[in-house]
Amino acid sequence: MGKDILINMFVASVIVVLSWILGVFLKRYFVSHMQKFAKTTKTIWDDVISAEVKRWIVMWSILAGVGIALVFIGLNPEQMHLGYTIVYIVFIASLFWGIVNIVDKLFAYYRQEDRFFAKSSLFANVVKIVIILLGALLILNHLGISITPILTTLGIGGLAVALALQETLSNLFAGMYIALDNQVKVGDYIKLDSGEEGYVEDIGWRVTKIRQLPNNTVLVPNSKLAQAKIINYELPSSDLAVLVQVGVHYDSDLEKVEKVTCEVGKEVMQTVSGGVPDFEPFIRYHTFGDFSINFTVILRAKTFVDRYLITHEFIKRLHRRYREEGIVIPFPITAINYTQENPVES
Repeated sequence: MGKDILINMFVASVIVVLSWILGVFLKRYFVSHMQKFAKTTKTIWDDVISAEVKRWIVMWSILAGVGIALVFIGLNPEQMHLGYTIVYIVFIASLFWGIVNIVDKLFAYYRQEDRFFAKSSLFANVVKIVIILLGALLILNHLGISITPILTTLGIGGLAVALALQETLSNLFAGMYIALDNQVKVGDYIKLDSGEEGYVEDIGWRVTKIRQLPNNTVLVPNSKLAQAKIINYELPSSDLAVLVQVGVHYDSDLEKVEKVTCEVGKEVMQTVSGGVPDFEPFIRYHTFGDFSINFTVILRAKTFVDRYLITHEFIKRLHRRYREEGIVIPFPITAINYTQENPVES
């Protein structure tokens, strides 16, 4: 009897070792060739799936070998059932974890491709949680645990949970609404009616992260963001007008001022990073001021933050050009009527 047990153990061990060798062979040759083929295609799905299969193929092969080896060990039915249950649970857990990794990589890829559904971490997290729950339900079902009572219990307790997490759920659904509505996306530069402005970095479960230009992060609850008045500088397009206010002396030749100013503006548009090269700058006179004739110069920037460099360079170049052309930007002037302030005594 002892000799038979040793032979069975030896056979089982050989099966496990052979399954490991098979897994290594599949990983090095079959899956590697599958990866090479996937790189020749235009889609990303096969690349991600083949990489994840390569990660788990040895483990899955060993699990298959363990399942076969259990037959030769000579266990009683209860022990066999326990062994197969452990193998099944490990396989399902690794399989669904691999699927979660595939989803995570796909969302990361499409985030770089500027796909709106992938930019927010909210969708990725929801999908991953659903996958994990499906795997857990399969394991519970295999263990003989009825899912129906669990779902019933969750349904009864759902009302209490919803009341307790009312604010959290409000932020969650508001975040989903914001992401689906696609009016505010990750990467957009926005300004809230409360004054905060910056780049949208992420739309999460509870808050939306906004990175300000000084590199600070503002966390805005999704429910507040959904109700706020928002200026989105990326809609309908990312380029926008840059308005610069200028004033010149009353003795200036306004035709010459317009010509020189537009030339400087065109130079800035074509040479400064962030300018729109094919845009023709123009000016509009609008005010007889106290000491100058005032006008607005209209330039154009590719993005909201480009306006700062464009304005900076335009002011420098315009000031230098005005000095060369003899165009005067007057200082503030206050005229005092001495006759009125000091009346001549009769």
